[in-house]
Amino acid sequence: MDILEKLFAKAKANKKRIILPESFEERTMRAADIVLRDGLAEVVLLGSREALLAQAREWGLENIEKATIFDEATDPKRQVYVDLLYELRKSKGMTLEEANEKVKDPLYLAALMVKNGDADGEVAGAMNATSNVLRPALQIIKMKKGISVVSGAFLMITPTHFGDEGMLLFADCAVTPNPDAKQLAEIAIASAATAKGLAEMMPRVAMLSFSTHGSAKNESADKMIEATRLAREMDPELTIDGELQLDAAIVPKVAAQKAPNSPLCGTANVLVFPNLDAGNIGYKLTQRMSGGVALGPILQGMAAPVNDLSRGCTVDDIVKMVVITSDQARH
Repeated sequence: MDILEKLFAKAKANKKRIILPESFEERTMRAADIVLRDGLAEVVLLGSREALLAQAREWGLENIEKATIFDEATDPKRQVYVDLLYELRKSKGMTLEEANEKVKDPLYLAALMVKNGDADGEVAGAMNATSNVLRPALQIIKMKKGISVVSGAFLMITPTHFGDEGMLLFADCAVTPNPDAKQLAEIAIASAATAKGLAEMMPRVAMLSFSTHGSAKNESADKMIEATRLAREMDPELTIDGELQLDAAIVPKVAAQKAPNSPLCGTANVLVFPNLDAGNIGYKLTQRMSGGVALGPILQGMAAPVNDLSRGCTVDDIVKMVVITSDQARH
């Protein structure tokens, strides 16, 4: 059974409640129909029940009526979310009137429902920029304790022998343009947790650079050295090394020559890139040139699972992200 089959099986066995706030968007509604049909999760949609079901009939979708549908315009529980938002943001100057207006925004309402325990996770971004998805999530759900940076990981499934039988986790490939050493250490810790929880891999983390163990002197390489040190302080049990060139991280023969004392021994399965340029280029290059699959971006660091879609996503992408979000909610 491959990793996707495992994730789908776990989703069916322990269904979580996932909110899809872009409820009237066609790909989103089609994905919701598949999720409900296949019993992959409980789905929460936002808007008028009558309007959503009418749209579903127009598109030939037969399972949308199984969703929990919340209409903020008519449901009396709306006031609970207004009050919750006010309490969370009044120290920042938000008034009750402003909170009342914000709750009309499906992305704010979704984050509030997750915060209030009425949903286990959120998937959005098919019609919203990442910043629009993250802003309410950061204001309402906030970060995990000890984490100050959101990062985006990709689970790479490749037809190679690298990592764990071709499976590796890449980060950060989606969110933070130029993380500092502390942020990189946090990204390493979060990525290790994702690898272990989502992919069932024992994480072996490489902090990547153009330099290996001091072969070049540069502030970028120094940043990765410091990030490695900080990550070891944060989790002394974590198997991590850096700074390392890519080949020294994933090719045992090269590691034996360039980094003979590395605890990774050229078998890294979690790759942390020095900046967003490198991470984004790296995952796309790997995906296209290997013919592999890139699952993500999987957002890391939030106190509850919130995942952002590409606006070019497919229905299948959304279904997979619902399954991934459900798995995150179990850890």
